[in-house]
Amino acid sequence: MCGVVLRASGNPEQAAARACAQPSTLVRAVADHPRSPARMTEDTMKRARRRIGLGATLTLALAGLLAAAPAVASASPQAPNACAPQVQGPARVGPIAGIVPAVPVTGGCQTQSASPAQSSSPAQSASPAQGAGDPAIGTPPLIFHGGAVMGTRSTGPVVVTPVFWNPAGHPIAGAYKRIIDTYLAGVAAASGQHTNVFSTLNEYYGSNGNIRYRIRLGALINDKNPLPADGCTLDAQDTSGIYADNSGYSACLDDDQIIAETDSVVAAHRLPRDLAHIYVMFLPKHVESCFYAGSTTTADNFCTINHQPSAAYCAYHSQAPSGTVYANLAFPIYQSPVGFTCGTEKNFGAIQTPNGNPDADTEVSPTSHEIMEAITDPDTSTGWYDSSGYENGDECAYVFGTTQGTPGKFYNQVINHRHYLTQEEFSNRDFFRTGGGCLQSE
Repeated sequence: MCGVVLRASGNPEQAAARACAQPSTLVRAVADHPRSPARMTEDTMKRARRRIGLGATLTLALAGLLAAAPAVASASPQAPNACAPQVQGPARVGPIAGIVPAVPVTGGCQTQSASPAQSSSPAQSASPAQGAGDPAIGTPPLIFHGGAVMGTRSTGPVVVTPVFWNPAGHPIAGAYKRIIDTYLAGVAAASGQHTNVFSTLNEYYGSNGNIRYRIRLGALINDKNPLPADGCTLDAQDTSGIYADNSGYSACLDDDQIIAETDSVVAAHRLPRDLAHIYVMFLPKHVESCFYAGSTTTADNFCTINHQPSAAYCAYHSQAPSGTVYANLAFPIYQSPVGFTCGTEKNFGAIQTPNGNPDADTEVSPTSHEIMEAITDPDTSTGWYDSSGYENGDECAYVFGTTQGTPGKFYNQVINHRHYLTQEEFSNRDFFRTGGGCLQSE
């Protein structure tokens, strides 16, 4: 599958020009009401796009939308905006999708402004038009590719199970686990509400019905299994200078090994493998992660932040051959000597810690990103993504919108009375109406 392949030496605009349209088995698109989607053909969708100045390779039917709301001149498919990630991972590689890219700490602009009355961070970008979502960084709208999704009436609520792989020699702090588990518990408790990013799920559907924001938290799993022998080859240069404390990696795991461990845990706990269960694997600090086994010093591989041309991502999701829907969340890297980050210092000048834990507060955002995408595109092939392969989380990566709180503790989500800072999530409905798309809630 093709996508926008961007790496540290790349240029976002050049990369966007290399994007190719995904072959689509598009059946329908949400125009206004998720329970009354407009039916369409390729010809009618082309005419609809021309009506609102969206002419390009995609097509969509907007008749119902245009009858319900005025056309918006700015509602055009964006080339990745000025604040798009500049380092790169592709939008998707084979069965791996929802790739949260590492981004350079310096250069470019800050993706979204914090509340002017509450923020002292420099170089904030302009706010979107009143009532409009923030601009996406991909090439929206999202297109439905004909397959099943999670969270429908037929699948039941989505059970999210956090798995913390922390064997001897690679501990994960209890506070880190508690904050992430509390976040997921809050997301579950808020099911059905329209107060956080997960509410944007309600407008999407699959061949098996409409998605509903109904999430349950599975029991936290402390995985004490030892790490296997390295699948990817750890380069000596990457044994230091990776994390903010100047430490580096001591192990390297490829995606096949992540799948094997996730499947092992699922089997050991006799858990289901279906479209009602997501297993989020949280790796410990000092473990590098790559898509492929072998060398990490080549651009043919894709790895977490390192000193090599393979440096690309922070997290991703996929579906294993066994049917297990999983996400791989590397231990967060920010303020790295390498010059790239998975954190918020690019946006706000410093890491924001509304819960007083930089590691956990940084990890909450990619966790939200991957869960949302797994629900709307579980097999990473037949769900929802745009012409460049961007899913709903990818469209809004590092886009936070207006924040509240004080510098150092900015937040944009209040979930079960607790504060979190997560990226926004993409809404086709908002994009059609306003030309924005990235929302904190819907």
